[in-house]
Amino acid sequence: MNSYEPVKEDLLARLRKIEGQIRGLQRMLEDDRYCIDVLTQVAAARQGLNRVGLTILERHLRGCVVDAIKTGEEERAVKELNQVLLRFIR
Repeated sequence: MNSYEPVKEDLLARLRKIEGQIRGLQRMLEDDRYCIDVLTQVAAARQGLNRVGLTILERHLRGCVVDAIKTGEEERAVKELNQVLLRFIR
């Protein structure tokens, strides 16, 4: 089981909302909307994705990483966490 299972439905709802925002962005471009309006919506979609990612990261820390430490796999967990954090913050 993954660590985000308890919040999976909330994450899926957020992703569906972001999907709608992306479709809205496509329509905005097709309709030649004002640049600032488009950029504002891009920022909103990005923020939504960041919230999804941070929620999954928090659940991973509280679940998978804690379990790895309890089972003596802390070195692997730290290395894996470091790699994912580098990808996430770029």
